[in-house]
Amino acid sequence: MARIHLITGPPGVGKTSLLLSLVKALPGKKGGFHTREIREGTHRVGFQVTDLAGAEGILAHVKFTGPPRVGRYGVDLKTFDAIGAQAVMRALREADLIVIDEIGTMELYSPRFQTILFKVLEGPRPCLATILERAHPVADRIKADREARLHRLTRANAQEIADVITTDLCRALANVDSY
Repeated sequence: MARIHLITGPPGVGKTSLLLSLVKALPGKKGGFHTREIREGTHRVGFQVTDLAGAEGILAHVKFTGPPRVGRYGVDLKTFDAIGAQAVMRALREADLIVIDEIGTMELYSPRFQTILFKVLEGPRPCLATILERAHPVADRIKADREARLHRLTRANAQEIADVITTDLCRALANVDSY
């Protein structure tokens, strides 16, 4: 049984959709954040970050100058720290399940977020997260953690992964009083 479940896979495979469906299905109090694309017509122009309590802001946008920049997007680390990183910090104190969507290149530009991620690894609470597939020093360290299980999502294995994660996290959340 793993305490930390990491969902990875190529862009557009459904990592966030799977994570959000699991969040709805799992018991207990959840804390953390999720991200989504911002579109203008058929064009992606940025990314929004939303904490599970409802606060939201723009993480990255083509109109932002940065730094940092990831591809054509300028990243607003101040907004990310105030919403995303803060939501995970609050979840460490108050939630039964920590939810992080996503541990990606944009988010990992935040030193504060990196510090909080290692607190999640060191702590007792279960965590459900999406994580970038490609190599990154911090992401690779998280993927290699002995309490983490990495799931590579494809369109064909989504239900199998959902079943494994649900079984593990339901067991972990049943022991929530032991924190």
